[in-house]
Amino acid sequence: MANAASGMAVHDDCKLRFMELKAKRTHRFIVYKIEEKLKQVVVEKVGEPIQTYDDFAASLPADECRYAIYDFDFVTAENCQKSKIFFIAWCPDIAKVRSKMIYASSKDRFKRELDGIQIELQAADPTEMDLDVFRSRAN
Repeated sequence: MANAASGMAVHDDCKLRFMELKAKRTHRFIVYKIEEKLKQVVVEKVGEPIQTYDDFAASLPADECRYAIYDFDFVTAENCQKSKIFFIAWCPDIAKVRSKMIYASSKDRFKRELDGIQIELQAADPTEMDLDVFRSRAN
């Protein structure tokens, strides 16, 4: 079903990969992109569980918008191993205005398709989504 605001549909693979990350923890991250010609959100890249935050950050283009999911593992003050699922709306300042508008108008509907997101980040610059930001938002 297309998004009324932007006309973007969500490919079934987007939800399937998210469910694999959430339930089976078979992925560390997922990067999604909007295929304007197809008018839908598709999976661009999937990160293996052994991949790091740096691998994830390198998967986001410096000049184009993306949506991403990151499974963040951390240890609490009580020394408990925990995990939080982050949704990142990556929209660099140098991205095309049209692209920024399409991603902004499609974001809420796309997020509703992914049941289980715990924390959302909006980032236009790598410093807005570095590991310190993840740590402070996860606690």
